[in-house]
Amino acid sequence: MFGDTITAVSTAIGEAGIGIIRVSGDDALEIVSKIFRPKDQERFSSGIGFRIYLGQIFDPSANFLVDEVLVTVMRGPKSFTGEDVIEINCHGGLIAEQSILKLLLKSGARLAEPGEFTKRAFVNGRMDLSQAEAVIDLIRAKTSLSASSALEQLRGRLSEQIKDTRLILLEVIAQIEAAVDFPEEDLEVETTESLRYKLSQVIKLGEKLLNGAQRGKIIRDGLNTAIIGRPNVGKSSLLNALLREDRAIVTDIPGTTRDVIEEYINVRGIPLKLIDTAGIRETQDLVEQLGVDRALIVLGNADLVLFVIEAGRDINEEERLLLSKIPSERLILVVNKIDLSTSLPIKVAAPIFYVSALERVGIEELEEAIVKQVTGDKLADTPVISNVRHIVALENAISKVKEAFESLENGVPPDLISIDIRHAWQLLGEISGDTVGEDILDEIFSRFCIGK
Repeated sequence: MFGDTITAVSTAIGEAGIGIIRVSGDDALEIVSKIFRPKDQERFSSGIGFRIYLGQIFDPSANFLVDEVLVTVMRGPKSFTGEDVIEINCHGGLIAEQSILKLLLKSGARLAEPGEFTKRAFVNGRMDLSQAEAVIDLIRAKTSLSASSALEQLRGRLSEQIKDTRLILLEVIAQIEAAVDFPEEDLEVETTESLRYKLSQVIKLGEKLLNGAQRGKIIRDGLNTAIIGRPNVGKSSLLNALLREDRAIVTDIPGTTRDVIEEYINVRGIPLKLIDTAGIRETQDLVEQLGVDRALIVLGNADLVLFVIEAGRDINEEERLLLSKIPSERLILVVNKIDLSTSLPIKVAAPIFYVSALERVGIEELEEAIVKQVTGDKLADTPVISNVRHIVALENAISKVKEAFESLENGVPPDLISIDIRHAWQLLGEISGDTVGEDILDEIFSRFCIGK
C-alpha cells in the first residue's frame, strides 16, 4: 500500500555490542544490495527470505569499507510491517550506525517517521490499532506486570473482546433492519425480546472491561502514593524503608522535610511513585508553610494515601479532619514507631498496619496491602485496559448502548434506536482502528520512536 521504502536506526543511541538499522518497503532488497557485499552473493541476490547473511557494508562512491555486518531478510507479507523488511546488524556505536543509515538514504530509502514501521504493520493488516498501541506500552513498561499487560494486548486479547462485542451490535442492527424491511412478517415482538438480551449482553461485557480500567492505568503509569502526616511521625523514615535506602533526611526536629520528595520503586510488579511530603501543621515559618501547601495538593491528587501516625500518641483535630476527607478505598493508615508503643489511638474504615520504619518491621506486609489495593485478591481474567483513548471510547459506546436499552424499555420502536447502536458500533471500532480517522492515527504513531 506504500510506494516508498523507509529506513531508520532501531536501537538506542550510544555504545553497544550491536546496532540495528531497519529497512521496509518493496525496494528494500534492491536498496540494501547497492551497499552490501555478502559472502554468499548468489543466495542473497535470489532474495531468499528468513535468512541471515554475513557480509560487509561498502560506500560505493569511494569503495570504502564501513563495517562487517549480518543482514536479515524477511519477505512480506510474513514480516513485522507486512512488506519486505531487511535488518542490518552492525557494530553498535554512533559512527557505524549513522554511516550505514546515510548510505541507505543515498541509495533510495527515505527516513522513517516516528512509529512508521508499526503504522505500516497496522495499515497492512498485520495487527489492529489496539495491538499497535500495545507495542509502545511494551517498550515503555516499567515493571514485569506492566510489560505482561502490554504483551496480552499485543497478543490480541482486547481485540478479541472488542471484535465479539461489535459482532453482537452488528447482529442487533441486522435484526432491526429485517424488522423494518419485512413488516408483513410481524417480527417486532420477537425482535424486541432478542434486542433486550443482546444489548444487556453488550453492557455486561463493556462494564466488565471498564471495571479493570483504573487498575490497568495504574499498572501502566504507576500509582501516585502520598505519604501524609504531621511532623515527626516518621514519614521520611517510611520512605527510606520502602526504598531500602536513606533517601530522605531523618532527624528528631519537627519540620525537617519542607518540600516534596518523589521516588519510583517497583513493588511486586506495580510501579509506585512515592511522594514524601512536609508534615502538616499550623506554622509561622513561610518556607515550611509552602511545604504544607504542597503536601495538601499532593494529597488531593494521590491514587493512594499512606497516612502516618505515631503509635501511643493522640490524634489531633487537624488529622481527624484530613482523615475524614480521604476516601477509605484510597487510604491506608500506617501506625509507625511500634518499637516504642503498640497502642492504637483511632479506628478508621481503612486497612491499618503497624510498622517500625526505622527497624524495617512490617514493611513487607504494608507492600502486600498496597499491591492488593491495586489488583484485588488476584488479577482479573479479562483484558486490562490501560489506554485512556480506549477507556473513553468504551465508556461512550456503553453509554450509547444503555440509552438504546432504556429507549427500548420505554416502548420506543426498534428502528428508532438504531442510531445509538450504530454510534456505539463505530466507537468500538475506534479502539480496533476499523473506524478511526487519519488524524487520530497520526497522533497515536507520533508518540513512537523513529525506529519502531
